[in-house]
Amino acid sequence: MSVQPRPGGSLTPAVWQRVRDGVGPDGAAVAEVATQERGALGAHRVAETRSALASRVLGAGPLDPWLAEPGVTDIAVNGDGRIWVDRGHGMEWVGERLDADDARGLAVRLAGIAGRRLDEASPWVDGQLPSGARLHAMLPPLVDGGPHITIRVPSGDRVSLTELCGRAMMPPEWEPVLRAVVARRLAFVVSGGTGAGKTTLLAALLGCSDPVERLLVVEDVRELTVDHPHLVRLEARPANVEGAGEVTLTTLVRQALRMRPDRIVVGEVRGAEVRELLAALNTGHEGGCGTVHANAPADVVARFEALGALAGLSPDAVRAQLAAAIDVVVHVTRDRGGRRVASVAALFRRDGNPCIVPALEWDGPGQEPRCGPAWPALAGRLGLESEPLRPTVMARPALPPPPSPPTARTPATTPPTASALPTPSAPPPNPASPPTAPAAPPIPASIGEAS
Repeated sequence: MSVQPRPGGSLTPAVWQRVRDGVGPDGAAVAEVATQERGALGAHRVAETRSALASRVLGAGPLDPWLAEPGVTDIAVNGDGRIWVDRGHGMEWVGERLDADDARGLAVRLAGIAGRRLDEASPWVDGQLPSGARLHAMLPPLVDGGPHITIRVPSGDRVSLTELCGRAMMPPEWEPVLRAVVARRLAFVVSGGTGAGKTTLLAALLGCSDPVERLLVVEDVRELTVDHPHLVRLEARPANVEGAGEVTLTTLVRQALRMRPDRIVVGEVRGAEVRELLAALNTGHEGGCGTVHANAPADVVARFEALGALAGLSPDAVRAQLAAAIDVVVHVTRDRGGRRVASVAALFRRDGNPCIVPALEWDGPGQEPRCGPAWPALAGRLGLESEPLRPTVMARPALPPPPSPPTARTPATTPPTASALPTPSAPPPNPASPPTAPAAPPIPASIGEAS
């Protein structure tokens, strides 16, 4: 009996039919191809072949080992083919390279897996892989050398605030403060640079929301991993090759307002959607939040003004809405010591303009956290006692006392405790003690109150 040879050697007619029909590979098809070689390779080699084929056809190929490595947050392939990874302490070259053809084939295939197109007509792509990783790829000549691939690897675990404290991302004393910000439904933004941990912190904060609340999360590309039972996700869609079908964040924020939200969350405020977000926070939608790129808390106002210009808003209009919309700014930063929450600031309204004043500050592990001038007002708004934090959270040194006698001092908006008021016969106040009323500008009793 003669055996009819199969086209292409080991591929079965069923596999070839899938190719002719334009059906992409899946795990079952890859396993079928590998199983055809059982007689020649043996069971052990078939398992290895199946794994290698799946990685090359379904996964990220040569990048798979780092995608699966715990602690890796970013993977990059540069134009020279070098592979770099970030394990939380900056980018490191792993000592391996991809040639230009392999890098291009990998970029095109990953774009297809993400449901996007990558070629000369559409030379860059921004999408999400099935694993949740965020893909960006760009082809030459827009970039030097060969294709550039960047993959942001999301954390597979839902991280809580307690776990972030255990990782030294913030002082443990700050956890009840941030939980109270969420519980009191204050509107807040998490600011910081790229890769500083904004999304991680925002997800942990949203996990503190009341389980009965309905969270509407709007993102350009899905990144937030939130541990909450009632989460509704909306994801933007880019235009197709013909330039049609685009759904922007602006449209999604507008639609979210009609979906009975208890909280509206914008994963990253980066464009004209800032107009709809500010409008929502000024019309009764409490507890809204999001992230924004900024180098420092004081730069958040300027950042919102720049984004508002994209929506056709004047700086005065942005400042007026921002002063009434946002209560707290949580700033994260990244240095050689890792990612950390550098400060918690309160936003006050002064003469109709937003003013961001630090309430809590921290320079990183090994340093004592400090109370800023806005801490008493923020603690009062959150229903927290300001004194319990003070033995562990160091206050800023007090400013020199005014020339008038202590008894003639003007009382502060937030009355200091009796122990904090010096008497004429008492020794000078300890520089490490919380500043008394003349040591800092007057702070409103509640956030948002005009001073």
